[in-house]
Amino acid sequence: MYIPTGSEGDLLNVAAIQMNSRDDKQLNIQTALELIDHAAAGGARLVALPEIWTYLGNPAGNRENAEQIPGAVSDLLANRARKHGIYLHGGSYHQTEPGNPRVLNTALVFNPDGDIIARYSKIHMFDVVLDGIASYEESATVAPGEEIVTFDLDGFRVGLAICYDLRFPELFRILAMRGADLIVLPAAFTMTTGKDHWEILIRARAIENGVYMMAPGQVGHDGTGKWCYGRSMIVDPWGTVLATAPDAETTISAQVDRVHLQKIRRQVPSLANRMPDRYVWPEQPVGVR
Repeated sequence: MYIPTGSEGDLLNVAAIQMNSRDDKQLNIQTALELIDHAAAGGARLVALPEIWTYLGNPAGNRENAEQIPGAVSDLLANRARKHGIYLHGGSYHQTEPGNPRVLNTALVFNPDGDIIARYSKIHMFDVVLDGIASYEESATVAPGEEIVTFDLDGFRVGLAICYDLRFPELFRILAMRGADLIVLPAAFTMTTGKDHWEILIRARAIENGVYMMAPGQVGHDGTGKWCYGRSMIVDPWGTVLATAPDAETTISAQVDRVHLQKIRRQVPSLANRMPDRYVWPEQPVGVR
């Protein structure tokens, strides 16, 4: 069993919310607010929602269910953060912008006063063509974000990523190099990829960068034929799974421990041992057309 080693000032109580969002936006919002209340009552200082929790249904409905920022949903989240005196990571939801025909997949972070202190839009788009089987082009309706984002919370630095970003280690290395102690990754991984890749990738990102990972996810059937894997996780820098969600809407919690983090970074100094002058990126990856 993991036992925190830091004093109170070295510990951060965090909670990840797992949801089974569908195409009923108002029901999704009500569920999210109730789960935020539950997590805050459990003593969490930082609470995080999953990806696209306001609406998860037919992609044709994404734009009509998207939100401006600031807007009605961000106001609700701000009020909840203020009510409980917590930092609230608003998962992600689709955002509209004037003049942009596509939406953004955007995560907001609120401080205990209800102010937005960080905003991140998912950078990596899932565009795939499998000859004769299927194709999916996320970038047709969702625009990629442009900025890599961190924010500070009670002396900890937190990095932001969303779902498919998990497959791009460059992003996580940059967040670690910018001082991230914890990276929050809201997601809606499918059952097909989740059962084989979810835990492996989360633990790998934690181990290789010496960071805590908190990954609140979607679980269950979304009403359109797609199943989400769930198994929301909180993982320490050694790769130890501190908490995993069952297959239901719920909250999980753990502590981010600064002393434990620093100990592991001394034991496995992968950031300190980098050799950036040896790294030369090929113009085109071998085998990619």
